[in-house]
Amino acid sequence: MITRRNVLLTAATALAMPRVVRAQSSDLRAAIEAMPQLHSLQVRRGDDTIFAEAPRGPGLNALANIKSCSKSIVALLLGTAIARGEINSVDATLGEVAPVILPRGATPGAAAISMEDLVTLRAGLERTSGGNYGEWVSSPNWLADALTRPMVAEPGTRMLYSTGSTHILGAALAEVSGRSLLELARARLGDPLGIAIPPWTRDPQGYYLGGNEMALRPTAMLAIATMLRDGGRYGETQVIPREWIAASTRPHARSPWSGLSYGYGWFLSRSGYVLGRGYGGQIIAAHPGRDLAVAITSDPTRPARSGGYFGDLMRLLEGPVLAVA
Repeated sequence: MITRRNVLLTAATALAMPRVVRAQSSDLRAAIEAMPQLHSLQVRRGDDTIFAEAPRGPGLNALANIKSCSKSIVALLLGTAIARGEINSVDATLGEVAPVILPRGATPGAAAISMEDLVTLRAGLERTSGGNYGEWVSSPNWLADALTRPMVAEPGTRMLYSTGSTHILGAALAEVSGRSLLELARARLGDPLGIAIPPWTRDPQGYYLGGNEMALRPTAMLAIATMLRDGGRYGETQVIPREWIAASTRPHARSPWSGLSYGYGWFLSRSGYVLGRGYGGQIIAAHPGRDLAVAITSDPTRPARSGGYFGDLMRLLEGPVLAVA
C-alpha cells in the first residue's frame, strides 16, 4: 500500500543517494591524496565514469608509458590472430608459427615452445627482465639473445616473468600476420576502441617491443578496461572474441612474487579483478562481477613492488574502489 510515509521515505532515499556517491568519491580522493606516486585514477561503473581525477602527472589526456601492461595488449592480439586463423591455437609452437625468428644456435627445445607458454610467461627460458633487462636491450639482437638463453624450467610449468617471452610472441604475431605489432594494435584494438596508439620502442631488427614501453592516454586505458570487463565487447563491436577473454581470465600460472594468479597476459586477484600491471604502478583493471573498469597511472620512474606501492594499489582497488560498486 502506498502511504504518505512510504512516499516520504522514498523521497528521502533518493535525496540521500547523491550524498552517498559524494562520500564514496571523497574516500577515493582521500586515498589517492595519500599516495604521492599515483598520477591518475579513473573508475567506470556500468556506462558511467564515476571518478576521473589526475592529482599529479601530465593529466588524463596525455600519453603515459604503460610499461608491462603492454604484455596484456600483446596477449589480446594473440587472441585476434587465433580467431582469424593466422595461428591454429594456443598449442601451436614457435617452430610452426614463426620459424624465421629462431636464430642459429637457438636453445634446444626453443622451437617447441608454444604460444600458450609464451603468453603465460612459462616459456622456460632464462628471464630477460629484472637484473637481466639492461643486458638484454643492449644486445644487438633481442630475439636471438632471448632464444639462446638456457632453459631453466620445462616449458609450460613455472612462471618466469620475462619481457623476452612477450617480445618473442609479438615478433611471431608480426611474422604470421605480415603486419608490424604497431599495425596490429592499431587495426585490432585502436580503431574499434577509438583510441590512439602511437609508435613505441623497436628492437635493432625493427620489431616493436612486445611487452614494454607502449604509451597510451589514461582515457584509452579505461576503454581497454571497459572492453575487458564486458567480455571483449565495446559498444556494439565485439573487439576481442568472448571465448578468448574467458580463456584469458582463467588461471594458468601464479606469480612467485605477488601470489596473484596469471591467465593469458592478465593477473587475476582473489577478489575478482583482472589486471594488467606495469612497472611503477600502471594498471588496467576490470571487475566483471561488480561492473567496474579501472585505469591507474603512476610515476613510471619509481618501483611498485608487491610488498610496497603495488600492495597499496591493491588495497585501493579492493577497498575504496570496490566500495563504489
